[in-house]
Amino acid sequence: MPSEIKYTPDLMSIIDMTYMMAVDDQLEFITPEMVLDALLYDKQFCKAVDATILQGDHKEFQDAVLHKVYDNNTPLPEDGEPTHSEQYIEMFTHAEMQALSAEKDVVDVPGVLAAMMDLTDSWAANLLEAYFGNNRPELLRHVIDAFDKNEDNKLTDDVIASIFGGQLGEDDQTQTGGWHDFVVCINDHLKDHNPLIGREAELERTIQVLCRKDKNNPLHLGEPGVGKTSIVYGLAQRIEDGNVPDKLKGFRIYSLDMGTLLAGTQFRGDFEKRIKDVMKGIAAEGNAIVYIDEIHNIVGAGRGSDGTLDASNMLKPYLEGGDIRFIGATTYEEYNRNLTKSRGMIRRFQPIDILEPSVDEAIGIIMALKPQYEAFHGVKYDDEALKFAVSMSAKHITDRYLPDKAIDLMDEAGAFVQMGKSHRKDNVVDQELIAQVLARVAKVDALAIKETDTERLDTLQSRITSKIYGQDRAVTAVVEAVQLAKAGLTNDDKPLASLLFVGPTGVGKTEVARVLAQELGVELVRFDMSEYMEKHTVAKLIGSPAGYVGYDDGGLLTDAVRRTPDCVLLLDEIEKAHSDVFDILLQVMDYGVLTDNKGRKAYFRNVILIMTSNAGAQFARQASVGFASTVTTGEAMLTHVKKIFKPEFVNRLSEIVVFADMDRTMAGLILDKKLRELKTKLAAKDVKLRLTGKARQQLIDMGFSAKYGGREVDRVIQAQVKSRLMREILFGALKQGGTATLGYSNNTFTLTCK
Repeated sequence: MPSEIKYTPDLMSIIDMTYMMAVDDQLEFITPEMVLDALLYDKQFCKAVDATILQGDHKEFQDAVLHKVYDNNTPLPEDGEPTHSEQYIEMFTHAEMQALSAEKDVVDVPGVLAAMMDLTDSWAANLLEAYFGNNRPELLRHVIDAFDKNEDNKLTDDVIASIFGGQLGEDDQTQTGGWHDFVVCINDHLKDHNPLIGREAELERTIQVLCRKDKNNPLHLGEPGVGKTSIVYGLAQRIEDGNVPDKLKGFRIYSLDMGTLLAGTQFRGDFEKRIKDVMKGIAAEGNAIVYIDEIHNIVGAGRGSDGTLDASNMLKPYLEGGDIRFIGATTYEEYNRNLTKSRGMIRRFQPIDILEPSVDEAIGIIMALKPQYEAFHGVKYDDEALKFAVSMSAKHITDRYLPDKAIDLMDEAGAFVQMGKSHRKDNVVDQELIAQVLARVAKVDALAIKETDTERLDTLQSRITSKIYGQDRAVTAVVEAVQLAKAGLTNDDKPLASLLFVGPTGVGKTEVARVLAQELGVELVRFDMSEYMEKHTVAKLIGSPAGYVGYDDGGLLTDAVRRTPDCVLLLDEIEKAHSDVFDILLQVMDYGVLTDNKGRKAYFRNVILIMTSNAGAQFARQASVGFASTVTTGEAMLTHVKKIFKPEFVNRLSEIVVFADMDRTMAGLILDKKLRELKTKLAAKDVKLRLTGKARQQLIDMGFSAKYGGREVDRVIQAQVKSRLMREILFGALKQGGTATLGYSNNTFTLTCK
């Protein structure tokens, strides 16, 4: 048994008496029945029992129970000591655990009696059940009253109630004033919360509802972070200032937390008793308003499997009476999901919509809060930086709402300076610092935020063309589409660009997307659309419907964009996808948002959407066939693309980018690029590679293929160069490094190593 547990003096007297009884009767085991027998010798216990409905007397108990217990008890060995039976140990262990759960180190007689009544297959428990039955709470109350008067280490009524099922008398519990432990008075904590800025119309409507005679309970409905709780604090401030109608002057607002009410309610009746005591206490105090945040939690709270009432049904009489006014707050989603099931609750509340403030309103709010955050962080906020924080948070933090997300951004920037991470001696939060913090918080690249930083955009085309050869026209189209979006000349509700890359295989369509992501400093998110050819596989992009396998996994596309909202999204070989995929993409390209199977939105406003297609490539090569053909390659491919893709899909594209066929010059540039990459890998093994002019020319001749594109160059280098180097590096002259020269003579490649 835990050493920190103490027994009250009355309980120790009972324990000593049971020990002496066992010794006198020469019994080996001390049992719960012997404890009950000792209790019936105690004057306090007998007085408490006599005050209840106990039927029979001590002699009947001895005749009915104790003789059977004693007859089955093993005789005490000579020079032996009585020991505790298993049920005796179980009874005291249960009593101790109940005390510990109430954060007390004292076990008393009522606690042991309650544990005795919970025993199974016990003569003592069966007898108490037969005598008292449904009147167990009354018995415990009288026993507590009797023994509390004589205890030096008394338990409080609240703790005793938590141990014995909250079945104390109503008068006893009310006198303790314990209901204050379950509420927080908002009037006393106004300094701990940001003041209310604006929201005059919503606050006036709230006051109007509170002044009604019937159904004077406002219900604030709004998205998380729009300021529902702040309105209640603003109301408390106006009450303290006396700036309310006479009916509300002197009122106090108590915040009721369902989690606190439910905590520690182990027995049936605990939760109901707490709610009743809190409501009685608030009603007795008068001039009180109860604020319940997340009020949807009261539906079903405290309801057991036996069909007992939940919190919402227990509060209905108080909501109807009008003596206590209630203010509830919840979101639209939770309101529709939970509260609409209880029409009786909705009828008693007056809904008030708390809409998200506009950018201008949010700027006014954040400017009014500026002095408090400056004093807290010891920094100075630039006014333009705060306006920038509001506008950029509204644009880039899409899963939260103003003004909460703008306030958080201001707070994060102040903490960033306070940590010394900004390396600023003047402790000024400017626009550049806000952009850095937003890039961390929203996972958005700084280039997408810093609209004034045009240097990287200006050199974007030259940097891409240095890595992509022979596709200058395609690169120009891509860069112009990105620059147009960055200049703010496109629709903010659409992706930065929606591009369709069309061209034969191996000409650099996927490579352009990869290089573009590298140069912009964002992540490349790639989906191979050949995996979505069947109708049922389309559900993987946005998640399976409820009831189907994979519902809890979410959507692959929506989750990817939610994790990396600023990215280059590459949908490779889009023409292979099922037609349902195009219907999903219509929404993405038109509104920049996609909703998954659980109703969560993924925003594509900072995404560069690139789709590649080989459709029409074979027709492009046929376009130049014939002496009088005037159809260009691009025109032939575009004609076929417009045939296989729906008009509404083509119409939503920012641009269709046509890639040119492979030629010998392009093949030579690609070969040089691949050889540079190979030389970089060889340098790590201290190997240098040189090519003769004939070897290079032969590699170009073998690698040039208008049909297979640049991938043919890879195959030639693999077969003619890498395979020869591999044998020399592993088994030949290049084990310790050296110089390898690739030549070509007599229709074969040669590798000379030094």
